[in-house]
Amino acid sequence: MKILYIIPLALMLSCCSSVKNQGSDTTKPDAQLLKDVEILSSDAYQGRKTGTKGAEMARAYIRERFQKLGLKSYPQHVNYAQDFDFTSRNGQKVNGTNLIGYIPGKGTNVIVVSAHYDHLGVVKDEVFNGADDNASGTAGLLKIAAYFAKNKPNNTIIFASFDAEEMGLQGAKAFVANPPVPVNTIAINLNMDMISHSDKNELYVCGTFKYPDLKKYIVNNNPNIKVLLGHDDPKLGHDDWTNQSDQGAFNAKNIPFLYFGVEDHKDYHKATDEYSSITKVFFSHAANAVLEVVKNVDKQTGLQQSLKDKMIMKN
Repeated sequence: MKILYIIPLALMLSCCSSVKNQGSDTTKPDAQLLKDVEILSSDAYQGRKTGTKGAEMARAYIRERFQKLGLKSYPQHVNYAQDFDFTSRNGQKVNGTNLIGYIPGKGTNVIVVSAHYDHLGVVKDEVFNGADDNASGTAGLLKIAAYFAKNKPNNTIIFASFDAEEMGLQGAKAFVANPPVPVNTIAINLNMDMISHSDKNELYVCGTFKYPDLKKYIVNNNPNIKVLLGHDDPKLGHDDWTNQSDQGAFNAKNIPFLYFGVEDHKDYHKATDEYSSITKVFFSHAANAVLEVVKNVDKQTGLQQSLKDKMIMKN
């Protein structure tokens, strides 16, 4: 894709909080991160299409991981499940299920970390396993949850594993329509969708065009990965990713967001999007980069009011 608006983060280090250099200790891929992707993108899960047995199996796996990490479940979401239904593009009623866990913070502000777990299922007798899209984002979410399970956050962090993204962001739309907390307490959405496959070692962060004050939270001191801003200028047309994944549902409610993802690659929405095709070392670096951003955002006390006071929105 052609990018018209990209700013290397190295140019912004003077205005960003510092993080530890990750380059020396992350050359070996994260074993649990890779295990989560390998399992969720295996043939047994049949491409995790919404409403199928494969999707049910994926939920069982994610639910078990949530439980082992000690994530709490809201009373209205028994075993983390937020059920919803919608009408598909061909007029059929479809049932979906989000998995919503959380780690309570010290205040009332809420950060939503999200990734969709569904994919395309079986197409013409081929299993579309969706390793990058989006078993990778789901694994990244679990990695971030594991960190904050051991390091209590300042802000309450909701970990939202959304269903039916491939059918029009339906899970995210259901969440913002009926959130487990007052919607005005949600300060920001940090969404991951496709973070494991880049031959150029490039991870994009979308959202700072509309919300430039968020740049200060994005720092990368790891020379093994390029973290770039872009794909969020409306002038880019289809290359503007602002509403092309689950963060679009939050954007529709004027909730600030950052979206993390790679550019389309040769395996995008193809049966070849397999565990064997992801770039594993890059993936580990990418997941660490997203975690650092979440940590930087969480350091902000009074987060929601700060964002409201300081955010300058570009029209």
